Order: sequence, then structure tokens, then C-alpha cells
Amino acid sequence: MQNKFLIASLLILSCCFSLIAQDKDSKKKQLPEEVLPEEVVIDSIIKTREPINPLSPAKAAFYSAILPGLGQAYNKKYWKIPIVYGAIGTGVYFYVTNNKEYNRYRDAYKSRLAGFTNDEFYLGANGEQLTTPRVTTEGLERAQKFFRKNKEISLLVTIGLYALNIIDANVDAHLLQYNVDENLSLAPHYKFDEFDASSSLGLTLNFKF
Repeated sequence: MQNKFLIASLLILSCCFSLIAQDKDSKKKQLPEEVLPEEVVIDSIIKTREPINPLSPAKAAFYSAILPGLGQAYNKKYWKIPIVYGAIGTGVYFYVTNNKEYNRYRDAYKSRLAGFTNDEFYLGANGEQLTTPRVTTEGLERAQKFFRKNKEISLLVTIGLYALNIIDANVDAHLLQYNVDENLSLAPHYKFDEFDASSSLGLTLNFKF
């Protein structure tokens, strides 16, 4: 009699456990997306993120090396293109201007050394020939040194701006592939103290998690 009671009790307990397990499975299937396991959420985030192209920075730098501003266009930073051409164009303008002035004074100096007195500095405002030149030979020599120095500086600045254009395109392409989190922000901070009428200015770093 006791054995029959024990067997019946075990059957009842097994049925209860089976019902509880089935109820748990049904509840698990009905869970909303926000309570899904962390692995599923992370996997969905990775799938929605744009794929990283390791060759993108090299392409942007190569395009800017071929044609200034082309790398910025590749990065879709079109507003930088006028800045690039304005900076490089300014350097080229000063180089051409200083080179032109240097050639003027150099040609006149060579003419003086050859014994001629018909260079442009022997001419007056109305084109008349002067007995005394407006610029002396020593002045021509000083002017050559001055404009040659400015020409070399202008060339170095232009080359530097050209290299900066390449570096900007490369770095910008790197930064575009970074995952910028909106929960991390840096903002200016200003506080006015009403007790002593003083104020403080600084930066506030906010991180939400």
C-alpha cells in the first residue's frame, strides 16, 4: 500500500514539474525585445553599424595628394574645399608675386653689372631717361635678397599647406569611422555664486550609463 502511495506521489510531482517548465518556456517566448539576452542586443547593434573600411584613410590621403580638396570631397566634407583652395592659393599668390619682384631687381642688377644704364629704374614717371637711377646698385642687391627670402618662405608655406591638406583628409577619414556615443558629451560650464557675486567658468564632462 505504501509503495502504491509513493508511486502516485512521484507521478504527481513529475506532472507538476513538467507544467512549471512548460509555463517558463512560454513566458520566455513572450518576452519583449528590451529584456532579451545581452548577447542578442550586442549582436543586433554590431549588424546595424556600418562596416569599417581600413583603406578609407589611405584613399582620402591619396586623393588629396593628387588634387587638393579631393580627399575632403571623398570624406563628404565639402565645406572644407574652399578653405583648402583659399589657403594654398594664397601661398601660391605670394610666391608668384615675390618671384616676379625678385626677377625685376635681378634683371636690373645684371644690366648694371654689364655697364648699361637703360633698366627700368633709370626711367622717370613719364618715361623720361634719368641721369641718376631711382634705385642704386646696392639697393638692387638688397631688394634681391629681400624678395628671394620672401619667395622661399612663401614656397615653404605653400608646401606645408599642401601637406596639411593631405593630413586633414587622412585624419578626417579615420575619425569618420569611430563610433561616437551620444551619451558622452563635453560642454562649457558657467556658474554664478549669489552669495559673493562671483562666477566660475569651465568644462563639464557628462557620461550617461
